[in-house]
Amino acid sequence: MVEMKFLCDRMLGKLATWLRISGYDTLYIGDLDIEGDEDEYMLKNHHDRILLTKDKELYRKAVKLNRSAFYISSDDITEQMRELMRIGVVFQIVMDRCSVCNSLLRRPTREEALEVMRREGISEDLMQKYELWYCERCKKLYWMGSHWRNMIRFLKRVYSP
Repeated sequence: MVEMKFLCDRMLGKLATWLRISGYDTLYIGDLDIEGDEDEYMLKNHHDRILLTKDKELYRKAVKLNRSAFYISSDDITEQMRELMRIGVVFQIVMDRCSVCNSLLRRPTREEALEVMRREGISEDLMQKYELWYCERCKKLYWMGSHWRNMIRFLKRVYSP
């Protein structure tokens, strides 16, 4: 099976975050430093990715150029996720990509974890309580805290009709 990779337009920031949380390599146009027209950039670059857009005109142009694209019709994140599930996207909490920048996560060194915890005012006992993941680019820590339970509850709503 070929891994799906995505490029999301500016109207799909939350969807890009959920795709990253679910382990999909996902670029968000708002994170890229683009000079000029963003739509033209998305049409002409990253052809190894499925272009996800809420813009009907951009979608039509992509199809005309034989660019892999998917039109997202809903404004609601739950419904957007359900739309993608129809093409085989599986939403789950994978913890291998940074939800902010899309970089691959890894286990932090003790020094890296302590640096982030001191900077963010996070108690150092976090290292004993949770498994930690680290984004080298963002210098951000991830762990399975209360937000994790909230994410699981949200995903249950996405998967229940």
